[in-house]
Amino acid sequence: MHLELRHLRTIRAIHETGGLARAADVMHITQSALSHQIKGLEEQTQVSLFVRRSKPLRLSAAGMRLLELANKVLPEIEAIQDDFDGLQTGRAGRLHIAIECHACFEWLFPVLEEFRKAWPDVDVDIKAGLSFDALTALQKEQVDLVISSDPEDLDGVEFVPLFDYEPVFVAASKNPLAQKPFIEAADFKDQTLITYPVERSKLDAFTELLGPAKMEPAAIRQVELTAVILLLVASNRGVAVLPDWVVREVRYNSDYVTRPLTEGGLTRRLYAAIRTDDVAKPFMAHLVRLARTEPVKLQRK
Repeated sequence: MHLELRHLRTIRAIHETGGLARAADVMHITQSALSHQIKGLEEQTQVSLFVRRSKPLRLSAAGMRLLELANKVLPEIEAIQDDFDGLQTGRAGRLHIAIECHACFEWLFPVLEEFRKAWPDVDVDIKAGLSFDALTALQKEQVDLVISSDPEDLDGVEFVPLFDYEPVFVAASKNPLAQKPFIEAADFKDQTLITYPVERSKLDAFTELLGPAKMEPAAIRQVELTAVILLLVASNRGVAVLPDWVVREVRYNSDYVTRPLTEGGLTRRLYAAIRTDDVAKPFMAHLVRLARTEPVKLQRK
C-alpha cells in the first residue's frame, strides 16, 4: 500500500468536517479531486473507508484506523514544519552562551529575562566558559555566543562591542586604604586580594593593574560567589576588584568604600563573540541590543 501524507490529511479533514464539500474547502481542492483521491485510496486498501449514505459522512472501522495514524503522524510533521519555518524566519534557533566572566551573571540574567519574552522559541542555555576554551567551542559550533573582554583575531568570528565598564576597588571602611582617593598597584602589597576562582588572565586586577606593574598582593583568596566576596570584604578579610555593575549596591553602604584604580580610573569593554554567519540573525541582533542597554541600567543605580 502506498500511503501519502495527503491521504492522512484527507481522512482527518473529512472526519472533522463531516462531508466531502466542506473537507474539499478546508484542503483547498475541488470536491471532484477529493472524491478521486478517496476512490484511489480505497482501491489500494481494498476496503471501504467510509459508511456510505450516512450524514454526516462517517469513517468505517478501517477509516478510523487511518484516522488514528493521522492523529499520530500529522502533528509531528506539522511541528517539524513549524520548527523549520521558525529557523527560516529567524523566530527560532539555538542560543548557547559561554561566559568568560564570573560577575557577568549579574547583568546577563536580566537581559535573558527580557529576551525570552520576545523569543520564546529560541533554546537558551548558559555554560560557564571558565573550565573550557570558550572561543574554540564557538568556532566548533558547540556554543553560539561568548561574553569576553579580550577580543582576538579569529577566523569566522566577530567581536561585537557591548558596553564599557569600570573595574572598581572595594574595601572595608575600616581598611587603611579607605583613606586614599584612588588605588595603585603598590597598595596591594599588604592586602589579601579576594578573587573569583579563575586564571589571572580573566581578572582585571591582574591584567590592568598588578601585571603591568609587576606587583603581587600579600595573598590571594579565591571565592566562587560575589555575595561571599562582598561579605569577606565587609569583614576586612581582604579587598577586591569588581566591575561597577556589581558594586552598585555597596557604594552607599557605610561598611564599604569603593575607589577607582589609578588616579584617572580604568575602563574596560565587554564584547559578544559571535560567528560571522550568525551576527545578522534577528534574535542574535536583539540579544546584542538588550546587552547594550540593560547593564547600563545596573551601572546607574
